[in-house]
Amino acid sequence: MPPGDGLPRYVCDACGEIHYQNPKLVVGAVAEHSGKVLLCRRAIEPRYGYWTLPAGFMENDETAGQAALRETLEEAGARIALDAPFSMISVPRVNQVHLFYRARVLDLEFKPGEESLEVALVDEDKVPWKEIAFRTVGLTLRHWFADRARGSFGFHAEDIAPQ
Repeated sequence: MPPGDGLPRYVCDACGEIHYQNPKLVVGAVAEHSGKVLLCRRAIEPRYGYWTLPAGFMENDETAGQAALRETLEEAGARIALDAPFSMISVPRVNQVHLFYRARVLDLEFKPGEESLEVALVDEDKVPWKEIAFRTVGLTLRHWFADRARGSFGFHAEDIAPQ
């Protein structure tokens, strides 16, 4: 345990450099067009064949907004314009924080990327709720539809407690 720290860390015996292991940031978008949201059906594990919002791990040297734009383009072939951050959900069981932005689909020229089997704009009543890949995505979609019904979008922060 390094001096002044409260947790054990990996420390190089030769030079003393501390190698922190911290949660990963998953970033994506709730991209909307004409009241429908853009969903991707996963072509990769985990949760192959299940539906999700376009999202993925943030890379070094990019902003959270850039990550949301890149992931949406990679997974859904969609160009979007970002609005405000919308939800931030901590998932300590897998050492992740999921951040989703509100966004607008700029054109209908989208197509599945390598990590998606299909991409679709979906009305609320057509969301395949039982086939949503991740709890964070389900929570974010429920917040988005509830906020839209209220006519006012807020920011939602919560934690998914370990089970």
